[in-house]
Amino acid sequence: MLRRFSTAFATTATAAAALLLATSATATAASAAPGFLGGADLPPHPSSPWYAGKVTKGLPEFAPFCLEGVLPAAGSWHRDFGTDYDTGATQISVRTASNAAAAKLATALELKVAACAADWLRTTPGGTASWQDYGKLPVEEGAHVYGVHTSVPDSEPGVHLYGIGRDGVTVTVVKWGQMGDLGDAPVPAFKKTTTTAVNKLNP
Repeated sequence: MLRRFSTAFATTATAAAALLLATSATATAASAAPGFLGGADLPPHPSSPWYAGKVTKGLPEFAPFCLEGVLPAAGSWHRDFGTDYDTGATQISVRTASNAAAAKLATALELKVAACAADWLRTTPGGTASWQDYGKLPVEEGAHVYGVHTSVPDSEPGVHLYGIGRDGVTVTVVKWGQMGDLGDAPVPAFKKTTTTAVNKLNP
């Protein structure tokens, strides 16, 4: 009888330990940052290397253009990139609570960027703006690339590219920008960048 009790206790203790380890591993994975782009993953700059900042928990201090008010702080990380010139980039990734929540966030980001040029024009008298849908990418649960151009009189025009994608419960958005217009944007290279960003989310 004592041997049976000891065996049962040992089995229960082993199962409890395994459950604790599994729970701990899940919690650790949830708290760890998703995989992020490196500088070499961005469209090459003709005159400068890319400099990558640290992967930092939370949202940037200032939301990137076109992404104001749509990204949740919970579950988010970001990384900024710069060059010796005016070209810069930011990647923001958010680990959500479920696939449904991730799909909803990705859709909200796409709608926000698609409406950005029109929204900007409404608050910028004398400005001009345009946007371009560069299409979807077949990576994981999908990705989408957009371009937005803005200009005001007596100022340099700006061009921005956005790559929005999802892998499971994790959503990422990459924003690239510099002076110029949509014709200056490295769209094919940025599509590769977006694909790489989504592939790196859950290595």
